[in-house]
Amino acid sequence: MNFLEFLKKNPYPGRGIAVGRNRVYYFIMGRSENSRNRIFVETEDGIRTEAFDPAKVVDPSLIIYHPVRRVGGDLIVTNGDQTDTIRDIGDFQDALMTREYEPDDPNFTPRISAVLHEDGSFCLSILKRIDGRCLREFFAYEGCDEGKGYFLSTYQGPGSPLPSFQGEPLPIDMPEPEAVWEALNEDNKVSLYTYVDGEVKIFNKNQK
Repeated sequence: MNFLEFLKKNPYPGRGIAVGRNRVYYFIMGRSENSRNRIFVETEDGIRTEAFDPAKVVDPSLIIYHPVRRVGGDLIVTNGDQTDTIRDIGDFQDALMTREYEPDDPNFTPRISAVLHEDGSFCLSILKRIDGRCLREFFAYEGCDEGKGYFLSTYQGPGSPLPSFQGEPLPIDMPEPEAVWEALNEDNKVSLYTYVDGEVKIFNKNQK
């Protein structure tokens, strides 16, 4: 799938993770002022979210967290505080069996997570609400070809309530970071983290 065309046609996939051979992309989007009032900040072991304007924060519980942490040779990427759960428990699947979707009725935002191993293999997961219960899906990949990857997002696209992502992670090409940032919807995009062969780039709309 042409990843850039997919992003250009979808105004609101929510949060998204793309993982390839030596690349990881993670972006956040927002519709409310609270969600849009964020930036990514680099840390010693990854990144964290921060409020761009602390005075405008309404509820920090689901918007302030560490999306990316490096643990040994593993790179953990998630859309919530389950990053720390995976780090603390030490096993990707065991850790996510203790978590579920976010409690933000009526959307019940799925928790999406990934871990890229040093040997190029990786796992993706989504925890989402189905008929009032939590469905936990896990996808393990031995690796992929250069320039290719797999993508998982919280939502299919816009809606009310927002429809959760369905199916397996999407096979995609892995464009350059700048092209991904440009392809994200201008009104809704907030921040993008990219990891390419060990090089980290951060894009924050609030910091131009």
